[in-house]
Amino acid sequence: MQRLVLFDIDCTLIDAHGAGGRAIHAALERVYGVSGELDGYTFHGRTDPAIIRDLATRWGAPADVVQARQDECLEVYVGLLAEEIAGVRTDTLPGVPELVEALAAEPGVVLGLLTGNIAEGAAIKLAPTGIGDRFVVGAYGSDSGLRPELPAVAVRRAEELTGRRFAGKEIVIIGDTPADVECGASLGVKAIAVATGRHSAGDLAAHGPDHVFEDLADWRRVLAAILA
Repeated sequence: MQRLVLFDIDCTLIDAHGAGGRAIHAALERVYGVSGELDGYTFHGRTDPAIIRDLATRWGAPADVVQARQDECLEVYVGLLAEEIAGVRTDTLPGVPELVEALAAEPGVVLGLLTGNIAEGAAIKLAPTGIGDRFVVGAYGSDSGLRPELPAVAVRRAEELTGRRFAGKEIVIIGDTPADVECGASLGVKAIAVATGRHSAGDLAAHGPDHVFEDLADWRRVLAAILA
């Protein structure tokens, strides 16, 4: 039995109580001089570069300027995020520590991250949790602004690390948004949806995951679904 298990971060592993959103808003204002209302736009399921591009242009920054200064904006964002995380409580969601530790102890399992966060942001958000070092591979918003491209990145990195090629249902993606459920469809992965974000279990089920859980609190049941 082998598994590559890839977790989303925000509202799947942790609740950072809006730290990322506040840091992005502040970075956009500092770098592009723009701010505004979300008006229904949601960060959930999107990558950091896509959020910056979408909001900066929505709020009036010229598209060529947005592109030219995106790396600068992301660098500013990382610094602001570190300040935000230092100043707020970051909650590890119920069942997450137990599930992560159980998976890390399981022979044949490689643990990773699949997240719209850029790599530096992911490390900052997980630092308070004590579980960050359990994830040995990752695919991030800094690898691609397009979430459907990220599963293949994680698979390649897992193969480079272990010499094993994971395929089909050996790859398990766990997340709280429809984007998490759908991003690995081209690879035939096992998708596990968890309703700890803004989407209900019913909403997530409509996107065809292999399993849906209200949360990860019953971590033994989730573990069984991952390993089945």
